[in-house]
Amino acid sequence: MSEIDAAGSWPQVISQLLAGKDLSASHAGAAMRSVLSGEATPSQITAFIVALRAKGETEIELEGMLAEVRRAAERVFLPEQISLGALDIVGTGGDHSHSVNVSTMAGLVVAGAKIPVCKHGSRASSSKSGAADVLEALGVAIELDGIGVVKCVEETGFGFCFAQRFHPAFRFTGPSRREIGVPTVFNLLGPMANPAQISFMVVGVGDPLAANVMAKAITTRGVKRAWVVHGHGSMDELSLSGPCPVVEVDSGKMREFEINAASLGLAHADVAAVRGGSPKDNAKIFRDLLDGEKGPVRNIVALNAAAGIVVAGKADDMSQGLEIAFDSIDSGAARDVLDELIRVSVDAAKQMAQ
Repeated sequence: MSEIDAAGSWPQVISQLLAGKDLSASHAGAAMRSVLSGEATPSQITAFIVALRAKGETEIELEGMLAEVRRAAERVFLPEQISLGALDIVGTGGDHSHSVNVSTMAGLVVAGAKIPVCKHGSRASSSKSGAADVLEALGVAIELDGIGVVKCVEETGFGFCFAQRFHPAFRFTGPSRREIGVPTVFNLLGPMANPAQISFMVVGVGDPLAANVMAKAITTRGVKRAWVVHGHGSMDELSLSGPCPVVEVDSGKMREFEINAASLGLAHADVAAVRGGSPKDNAKIFRDLLDGEKGPVRNIVALNAAAGIVVAGKADDMSQGLEIAFDSIDSGAARDVLDELIRVSVDAAKQMAQ
């Protein structure tokens, strides 16, 4: 019996999606099992993710697929006292803004504010530089096992879960995702598929219609509090160019509000002002920021770090969160986290190789 049999067959699933009909959680889960087991062909995977994207993913479908993604993953077991305060700050990607790696940089700033960060990310699929790419360019050893990730979080306050390492079954989706070159359901599932149990999340979405769907699906993830943010200018993080809608999930309850960088005293800047380049380029930009360079990149990184600081409960509002974020940068705390992360991760990688 094949995995897809629980949903009928691939032609049935794809026909249902093309007709604009939603899948049940169990049928969406069966389709995902077929994908992750390597049973589905590349053509079936491509047809599935394109038809699903064209129809629009529902929270029920995401819940069914996320359960299978997490079931197939290798887990990271953070100590409970760290897990209870741990944050992930991540974007869905696929916004084609080609910005610097804002969420990765912001995560290191948050860690500099003494909030444990366990970030889940991957290499770029539709941009020049993903989280894994820029961290690697900075000198971080990214392909650590669970023990190595925990060691990094414990000793530096920041750990990186490389998606390809902890979700090996994602290798079956890579060719289809790269060839079609547009955001798919995996852009939505990725941020929710952190192999570590975290308590707080800031998730950026480039598609405003995905915000509520993501927020509802996150309620099944077991997090205490999360913000799903959409940046003005269609960025998948809080931006500097205008009001940014936010959907908050707090203990299962949802509310919506806006964050405007201008009202927080940050200068207006368009997407072009925070555009990045190759992983090496983005690594240099981040090093310059840590060395005191002012400007839009510093502001957008601090803005998104502030969101993480508020969500994790260390600040009462965004103004206070910004103060803490800027202090993390200006005091050298964020730089210290990065330097220690490089040292500890490289050491952990050497231990893995023994």
